[in-house]
Amino acid sequence: MAQVPQTFFDALAVRTWCGLALRALGRAREEIDAINVYPVADGDTGTNLYLTVESAATAVEAVFAGHGTGDGEPALADAVRAMAHGALIGARGNSGTILAQLLRGMAQVLADAGDSPHTDGSALRLALRRAADSARQAVAHPVEGTVLTVASAAADAAAGAEGDCGTVARAAYEGARAALAATPGQLAVLERAGVVDAGGRGLVTVLGALVEAFTGEAVREAPLRDFHARAEAPDAHAREKTGAGTREETYGEAGIGTDREAGRDTAVETAPACPSDAGGPAFEVIYLLEADDAAVTRLRARLDALGDSLVVVGGDGLWNVHVHVDDAGAAVEAGVEAGRPYRIRITHFGLGDVHTGRERPPRERAQRAVVAVVPGEGLAGLYTEAGATTVLARPGEPPASGELVQAVRRAHAREVVLLPNDADLRHTAAAAAEQARTEGIRVALIPTRSAVQGIAALAVHEPERRFDEDVVQMTSAAGATRYAEVVVAEHESWTTAGICQAGDVLGLIDGDVAVIGADVTATARTVLDRMLQAGGELVTLVVGDEAPETVAGHLEAHVRESYLAVDTVAYRGGRQGALLLIGVE
Repeated sequence: MAQVPQTFFDALAVRTWCGLALRALGRAREEIDAINVYPVADGDTGTNLYLTVESAATAVEAVFAGHGTGDGEPALADAVRAMAHGALIGARGNSGTILAQLLRGMAQVLADAGDSPHTDGSALRLALRRAADSARQAVAHPVEGTVLTVASAAADAAAGAEGDCGTVARAAYEGARAALAATPGQLAVLERAGVVDAGGRGLVTVLGALVEAFTGEAVREAPLRDFHARAEAPDAHAREKTGAGTREETYGEAGIGTDREAGRDTAVETAPACPSDAGGPAFEVIYLLEADDAAVTRLRARLDALGDSLVVVGGDGLWNVHVHVDDAGAAVEAGVEAGRPYRIRITHFGLGDVHTGRERPPRERAQRAVVAVVPGEGLAGLYTEAGATTVLARPGEPPASGELVQAVRRAHAREVVLLPNDADLRHTAAAAAEQARTEGIRVALIPTRSAVQGIAALAVHEPERRFDEDVVQMTSAAGATRYAEVVVAEHESWTTAGICQAGDVLGLIDGDVAVIGADVTATARTVLDRMLQAGGELVTLVVGDEAPETVAGHLEAHVRESYLAVDTVAYRGGRQGALLLIGVE
């Protein structure tokens, strides 16, 4: 269905743009992944861009949901700030981080509208210019032939366009397309591979969605073979810019450079550290970081010494950190020293992954793997030790379906057992499983509603069994495990156990509030007694960082004294949201 044309840039246009961009990247993801040879030939640029925009779109939808339906739509400033923040916290890889910086630059201009419901084509021209300039200023050694070139060309073309937002957006799109076609003539690794820049291709897709948001008309993107044909006779001016030798620093390896005038919204710099004839570091480390500017400056220096492809984007106390290193633990420890790192993701590139586009030997696909969503770093370590591929879910930040699909791909197996470990993730996990099946992966979704059910399922997992038998055994073990959690009420509300006040300790059994108390240990003991009234042989305790240090020992002693035939095992869950998770099987 065609979109209704919009003359102005308002909150609805932001929402529409994000939705259209997400769908367009979903269609183009595999194609963009396939041409990803630079800066790292790891075939994930399309996926990273998709996940970044998915996070931005989710944040915008939350603004609309919070605004309600009776008072019109949110202010433009609220929508664009949410878009930029969502992209920042969801940015993946070099491509996603650069896109997040572009959206942040646009938001800085568009948010100047204040309480105004909309702005016009002149503001969009300025926003595109700010986006391109802030991304380029953020890179220590900008390289032509990358997404930076495409963004600058879009801004240049928009600057010469007079008219409404649709006219400006279309000019930007056409300028970006032309620049994309010329990228192989500007970057030797693209020319050797016969492809255009993957990040630039993704930006063209995002700008095409912007055109459709304003005009209601879908753009007709040229297929890649047309880009390749035009690339065979590259723009002479483009060659002139880079010289015959063509510099091959990457916008990721060159890192993000400090721009003193841009202030703390720009990212920070690291020089290229990966020689062209050597393999790159073994791990990609990504995390969000709450820290002040001075701490981030120190972090930059430390990570610079540890690896390459350092990208630190953000400001106002929240940063997205991306680096390639051989010592992943040291990179995380550096974040801990700087502030509070969370949503930590560590990816092993595997043998042969390098920063120069060199082909890597194919990795043998495993027969079977388990992919699990876990609520804290402690459980992530436990699941990983048991052989599972994990997706970390922070409180209030559930993973999106694209993130689960990416984890399934990362598991690199013919058969995958998916454990969502959260009742609210059932539909998200089902969508991810369906997408993975279309890619030829056999996926079984076990509807685990808590991480302790996932632990029970993982305990009986045997990859040597037939797939169906293994799934049945794991499902049976999860279903036989009752689960509970102990949390602190955030506000007054009605519950199945009565009215609770903010600060009360709540004990939930199988998802429903069963106990309201004032003391964590006492409430947990009451919950455990109620669960064991129905029998049980094993109690699993997963203790969060904010729980009293003595709670696990007290409960273990209580079980030993009161339930002679019941064993207890306890784990540290980290920052898992709940004070305590309890499983009885």
